[in-house]
Amino acid sequence: MPLLPPLGPSRSLLAPLTAALLCLACSPALAADEADAPKGATVTVLTAAKACFAAIAEVSGIVMAREETMVRPERPGLKVAEILADAGDTVTAGQTLARLTLPEGGTVQVQAPVAGLIASSSAVLGAMASAKGEALFSIIARSEFDLIGLVPTEDLPKLAVNQPARIRIVGAGEVDGTVRRIAPTVEPNSQLGQVIIGVTTNRRLLVNSSGRAMIKTGQSCNIAVPLTAVLYGTAGTVVQVVRRHRVETRRVEVGLMSGGQIEIRDGLVEGDVVVARAGALLREGDPVRPVTASAEPK
Repeated sequence: MPLLPPLGPSRSLLAPLTAALLCLACSPALAADEADAPKGATVTVLTAAKACFAAIAEVSGIVMAREETMVRPERPGLKVAEILADAGDTVTAGQTLARLTLPEGGTVQVQAPVAGLIASSSAVLGAMASAKGEALFSIIARSEFDLIGLVPTEDLPKLAVNQPARIRIVGAGEVDGTVRRIAPTVEPNSQLGQVIIGVTTNRRLLVNSSGRAMIKTGQSCNIAVPLTAVLYGTAGTVVQVVRRHRVETRRVEVGLMSGGQIEIRDGLVEGDVVVARAGALLREGDPVRPVTASAEPK
């Protein structure tokens, strides 16, 4: 009797068929999960953390001699016979700077009354010198300099005598300084006040060179975010944060800035996930895929 062909699929076909049926059974749940997960733009985010910012007052000004001493002979009718020092020399008190001849014969010495740096000299061999004429030498006493600077009126109340300063002087780099005097009035047109800062350095400074002093007047510790995370517009100052994979816009109050970071005084809390580079293309409620700054591919 002939054998009949099998009525159903072979056992080798049952396993794939069963797996396919199981996948069909679970596919609605997978589809639901995928629908719940936002599919938006990839954004770099960071976690808001606290940092301290220094309040800095900036003073711009000119380097001047603190005290300048003029050197002349005590009597008229003398002639310059020998020059022993010149502009730029550092001298000690009592050091001979020049020798002058007397009308009746003989010589007298012109000595430095103070130690310091010779700023200028008009001494010329054979020229006449007088107690009432042009000074033979000008000495910056003790080689002390001041930065005579101006500061905005709002910063004046924050300044105090003996506050340390860091000064950048053209041609001399950065030097230390100390606030010596603060003017009691301001210039009415510019609304700037004068501040005198003593310069502390062994470097050779040039009179009338420009400088800028940075004076720390206080400190504030709050949430810090990059400057790129803050947007300024008609709606105010805002920062974009990410919650549940969606963008939220927060109005914030900003404060001090330093090193590419800005202080957030209100509007964020520690731990908020902040969009590192905020942009107008991101709007409230937009779905996004956040990537932490440290994990961002290079």
